[in-house]
This record gives sequence, C-alpha cells and structure tokens, in this order.
Amino acid sequence: MKRCGYVSIIGKTNVGKSTFLNSLSGKKVSITSKTSQTTRSNIYTIKNIRNTQAIFIDTPGIHSKTNKAMNKILRKKPREVVNDVDLILFMISGSKFDELDAETLNLIKKSNSKKILLINKIDLVKDKSELFEFVKHFEHKEIFDSIIPLSALKNDGIDIVEKEIESLLPENDFFYDSNNFNFQSFSFEISEIIREKVIRYLGDELPYETAVQIESMNEKDDEIDINALILVSRQSQKKIVIGSKGEKIKQIGTSARKEIKEILKKKVRLELWCKVKKNWLNDPVTLESLGIKN
Repeated sequence: MKRCGYVSIIGKTNVGKSTFLNSLSGKKVSITSKTSQTTRSNIYTIKNIRNTQAIFIDTPGIHSKTNKAMNKILRKKPREVVNDVDLILFMISGSKFDELDAETLNLIKKSNSKKILLINKIDLVKDKSELFEFVKHFEHKEIFDSIIPLSALKNDGIDIVEKEIESLLPENDFFYDSNNFNFQSFSFEISEIIREKVIRYLGDELPYETAVQIESMNEKDDEIDINALILVSRQSQKKIVIGSKGEKIKQIGTSARKEIKEILKKKVRLELWCKVKKNWLNDPVTLESLGIKN
C-alpha cells in the first residue's frame, strides 16, 4: 500500500522550519539564517519514506504586519498552502507561545487537513519538565493528530516525524517518479545561495533589505559564468555590501562560488555587483522579477 500527499510546514519566523526541512530531506533545500524573513517563497521538495511520498512546502514565517509590499506578500504565502494540503506541520519554538504563534494557529484551525504540532529547539530547553507542562496545559492540543518534541538542528526526533507522516498521509500512488524532482528554477537556486551568503556576512548590518537578481548565466560543459546583482535600498547600504576595498563583496562571492562549485561539480566564474534600487521593497514589478509575488 502506497501513500502520497502534500505537507506544508507553517510557523512564525525563526522557529526552525527550513532547518527542519533540510534535516528531514537529508539535503539543503532551503537557505537558513538567524535573520527574520530569510525564506521569501514557498519552497517545494519531495521525500520518499519507504512506501510513502511526501511533497513538502516550506513557507515564509508569519511575522508582524508592516505597510511594505514585500511584507504583505510574504504574510500571504502560508495562507496559500493551508487548505489544499493533506497534512500541516505547525512548528513552534520550545515552550514559548506568543501572539504570532496564536495568529498562525488560528490560520490552520480553519483547515480540514491533518495536523501535527512540532515543538522544535528542545535542545535549548534546560528544564525538560517545562515541555511536559506546556503540552499538558496547551488548550488547543485536541486539534492535532500528534505532538512531537524535536531538535531539527541536532536531528533529534526527525525519525518520529517521518513515521507520523507515513501514518497520516492518504493512500495514493506516488505523484512523482523521482525523489529528485526539482520544483525551483536553477537561477532561483543560485540566487538563494548568494543571498544566504549576503545574510551570513551582513545579517546584523542589513536585516532583510537585500535581494539577489541573476543578470545572466552561461553554462558550458566544464564551467559556468554567472553575473548577479545584490540589490539594496540606499547608498549607505551599498557601502556596507562592498566593504573596505571591496573585501566584503569578495567574501560573499568566494563563499557562494565554493558552494555552487560543490553542487555543479564544475568551474564557476561568479561576478557580483551591488546596485541601489530605492524603495524596491514596495515595488511590485521588482518584487515579481525576484520571484516574490502573489
């Protein structure tokens, strides 16, 4: 008997959704960082678990409202994959449950999908009795088919989640022949690798006001040439991205080039430029060109 279905991962920002998906998949699917709004699109991947095929959807984290166009689009992303999935993995961080968690919970309550509550980052909870008390007194636990404490970073509890997914997905033939079906475009994946390096090197200085746009890619048998733009909103931010004597943008390029080379197994020529585009966070045309759209 085969099982197959769609599984969405939903929660507020920085609870570890992307880290969890990477651990579960056994490969890097989503970029990760400590910076809010790292995930900006619904990211899809497939995981075959024995006789079960799960199509996962990693969503941008629920975050506080602002008037910026990008913020409004990102807040809509989880809502796109609440009703038309077979299973929802609702993730929270430890025994903390705040207003954004409550908002996310209210969103998934309306769905008829099966639901699992994932309590992530248990490795950071010093007194484990807190977890027991939290679950015991959690007033919404009746809407969940199961509750699983885990540490995505430590790969602790992932096997338990896999077994629950196997039991909760509906009987179906596999939707996809290959476990390696690629939902995201190649240029999107390259831009995300570069953006992750931007965040890693500049996260504290430039919270989320950067984006990466692939200008051109020319792939040959043994090498690939990539030209990419790092977009910022202000001239002062451009100076930060470039760094003293160009050192910062060189670091970003070197790190991104190394990872792309490891993935493609070929020589990589990567040219990075930084461009000021005022108010790009509020420009629907620019956002759509970056793949951030409704």
